[in-house]
Amino acid sequence: MNNPPRFSLVLPNIRSAHNVGAFFRTADGAGVEQIYITGYSPQPPHPGLVKVSLGAENSVPWRYFRQTARLLKQLSSQGIQIVGLEQAKNSVTLESWQPTFPVCLVVGNEVTGLPLPLRKLCDVLVEIPMRGVKNSLNVSVAGGIALYHISRFFR
Repeated sequence: MNNPPRFSLVLPNIRSAHNVGAFFRTADGAGVEQIYITGYSPQPPHPGLVKVSLGAENSVPWRYFRQTARLLKQLSSQGIQIVGLEQAKNSVTLESWQPTFPVCLVVGNEVTGLPLPLRKLCDVLVEIPMRGVKNSLNVSVAGGIALYHISRFFR
C-alpha cells in the first residue's frame, strides 16, 4: 500500500453477501477509491454479492485482509484517519463531524456492531441520530449515509 487511497471503506465480518454487494454499489456512487474486505465477509465473485453489486465489484478496487486490526493499524500508520460508524458514549453525530483526508470508514457487523478492540483503533466514532423506536439501521444503509456524508467533502 505505497499510495494510500484518500477515501476508503473497511467491511469487517459482514455476514450478508447482499450487504457487501450493496456496499460496492454505494461505494462506486460515492467515489470510494478502495474497499477492504476483512474476516469472514463474502468476497467477489460470491453469487449473492455479484447479484446485488451489478458490476460495481469490477469498478471499485478491493482487497482482502484476514485481520481487521492489523489492517487498521497499517492504514493509521500511513496517516489515514480511521472513522468507525458506531453508537457509543464517545460517538459524535455524523452531521457534526467533518472528515480529514485521507479517511477510511469502518462499519460494524450486522448483529454485534463494531467490536470494542476495533473501536479503540479508530480516531473518531460517528453515529447517525435515530429518532424512531428502533436504534439501528441496516449496515449497508447506515454505511451509505456515512459514505455520502464523507463524499460531500471529497474533492
